[in-house]
Amino acid sequence: TKTLTKNTVVQIDAHPFMQWYTKHYGIELGKKGKKGHGAEEGKEAPEEKKSFKVLGKQQARAAGQKIDPTLDDQFQTGRLLACIASRPGQSGRCDGYVLEGEELAFYKRKL
Repeated sequence: TKTLTKNTVVQIDAHPFMQWYTKHYGIELGKKGKKGHGAEEGKEAPEEKKSFKVLGKQQARAAGQKIDPTLDDQFQTGRLLACIASRPGQSGRCDGYVLEGEELAFYKRKL
């Protein structure tokens, strides 16, 4: 059935998480290389101006960050595996968490 229940593993869109990570740490996720595609090769997106205080915060946060390679592969595809932690009501709204580590490896083998 297509019913959402507690502890169901689902695929979700990775872009909101990528945007938050970029804003919080100043590091773009899901980029394979520095080369562009076709006509966009010569053009680069204008960077957002940031104060020195914000840049310092982002560098301090990014110093201790290391992302799991399996999670980075999911960011490159644009889809993340997540688990529903709450019991969705009639409206279908639910809370959950993104799978990582051993739990992610287990479900990747199952799929």
